Amino acid sequence: MVWGGWFGTRQSASKGDGLTVSLEELADMRRYAAYVRGWQHNRDFSLQSGDIKSAFKGRGMEFEEIRSYNYGDDVRDIDWRVTARKDTPYTKVYAEEKDREVYAWLDLSAPMLFGSQKELKSVTAAKLTALLGWLALENKDRFGCVMFDGRSSRVFRPQNNRAQLLAIFKKLAELSREVLQNPAAEDGAVVKSLKLLEQNARNKATVFLLGDFAAVDDALWRQMAVLARRSRLYVVNIFDRLEEEPPQAGEYMAEYGGKRLIFDSSAAPYRDEYRAYFAAGREKLRAFCRKFGCRLAEIRPDLDISHNLKFF
Repeated sequence: MVWGGWFGTRQSASKGDGLTVSLEELADMRRYAAYVRGWQHNRDFSLQSGDIKSAFKGRGMEFEEIRSYNYGDDVRDIDWRVTARKDTPYTKVYAEEKDREVYAWLDLSAPMLFGSQKELKSVTAAKLTALLGWLALENKDRFGCVMFDGRSSRVFRPQNNRAQLLAIFKKLAELSREVLQNPAAEDGAVVKSLKLLEQNARNKATVFLLGDFAAVDDALWRQMAVLARRSRLYVVNIFDRLEEEPPQAGEYMAEYGGKRLIFDSSAAPYRDEYRAYFAAGREKLRAFCRKFGCRLAEIRPDLDISHNLKFF
């Protein structure tokens, strides 16, 4: 894959080592926008996240026409008067929204610096953020970004131009190296970061939260609820296979906070409790999304990109 234009000389996209993300990799996410457009056209649904229509095929507010109902149309748009008169379903069609404000908030804190295969969760989050940026640019929407590194946040206000997108990519590539050298996860910092997002995103903006949501406390739930009420909220839960399933049976050494311990993953009670712990956290996030009408995608960094991109 090669490209030129605003990135200067033509060059090949770097594959990367999975530990950090490069400017070239982020720019290369543009080619996957074609896959997303294809799925949108076919009204496909995500295998990972359930029956969730694309975030970039918005339901507009301006009435356009009435036509026969097709499989996959939103039942909320059925025109019941015409349906009763014609004795066959008819639906209202609205013009697609343009110039929307799209925000991506991504977590690059210490818990995201984990990956048992292929790449770290933080790298996956950065790549998906780049794809969101490309989609917003092509859809003539204004794209903004909030990057949380575990201590503080970097805010890029929404714009619709390539220069802004390049600036976001450069900072993402820079931060991916910085956080790997100096990871952080300060108490309460993530809530402050989401409040900053709330202050910058206007009402009814489309907001994507990309993180692992592994340690959500009451304060964070409340702040996420505020965002859900003010915006179209999409929760992108990025988790590693090893967080969902215990390691293969055997003895392992783990280190945390300067302390080491050896554990045996062979015992059935251990394996059951391991799975139950992750499943409980996942169900809390799913329940939150059901309660507040958020869209949820579950993304695994070890899977092929085609399994993950259908959400968009």
